[in-house]
Amino acid sequence: MGFFDSLSRGLERSREALNQIFYFGGDVTEDFWEDLEDTLVMGDMGADIAMQVTDDLRDMAAKRNLTSARQLREALTDRLAETFVSSEFDPFDDTPSVVLFVGINGAGKTTTVGKIASAAAHEGKNVIIGSADTFRAAAIEQLDVWGKRAGVSVVKRDRGSDPASVCYDVLDEADKCGSELVLIDTAGRLHTSADLMRELAKVVNVTRKRAASAAAGPMPVRVVLVIDAATGQNGLNQALEFNEALGLDGIIMTKLDGTAKGGIAMAVASKLKLPIFRIGVGEQVEDLQRFDAHEFCRALVGNGDKE
Repeated sequence: MGFFDSLSRGLERSREALNQIFYFGGDVTEDFWEDLEDTLVMGDMGADIAMQVTDDLRDMAAKRNLTSARQLREALTDRLAETFVSSEFDPFDDTPSVVLFVGINGAGKTTTVGKIASAAAHEGKNVIIGSADTFRAAAIEQLDVWGKRAGVSVVKRDRGSDPASVCYDVLDEADKCGSELVLIDTAGRLHTSADLMRELAKVVNVTRKRAASAAAGPMPVRVVLVIDAATGQNGLNQALEFNEALGLDGIIMTKLDGTAKGGIAMAVASKLKLPIFRIGVGEQVEDLQRFDAHEFCRALVGNGDKE
């Protein structure tokens, strides 16, 4: 299964409502525009984006004399792609790199770390994992499984250990092993808890200080927020709080295959002006994919064939 086919399969639920508008392909009437805007809002793109996209598409239809709903499908794909922010770097490709994974409980951080470690090791990168979620024994065990499967070392400490010290230790180990990619899993934090966010900020600061003195030279530290797409607009609130507290470098959006709220990816990227590095559309390692804005929107809107 190719990239687009896999992505299209994963976004099937999010695409269903748009297909009802475009597949049956009636005339572009006022009802069409109202239905389109309502559908975009219900897909959790947010009212502002939904209104702007609909207005822009309406203007385009008038200028180009587009009178069929099907004629506007490709135009919608292009316009939605414009809402995303491009990145000048990829923290998992452009090494050396230290990546701290943050987010609330249940977002999929630990699984995401394991998948990225596995893919990077398969590509020949020297990878090391840090298990800084010291509150949850299951997270440590889960990373152990991923590490053994991928042939990647996992640095861990006893449950309840200071997570900042784990980050320091993993960078010490990275120096010894010559690791070019350091992936650090952190404990889930409620974005509404100021105390927990301050503690996480300490973890980030300690990691940055230690990475600046890496044996092979300073290593950039990227803070990446993992969001469960099914949380919808609450995911946007999470992103805003984490970004304010930590200064995020980008987003990974997980579990897009289990929700009809694929539009939340646009809401987060547009509001925070942050790139999306990866998206998860399934359980397998290959289902965590590099994000391509146009391919994502094409899969979300559909290609016009009956599905």
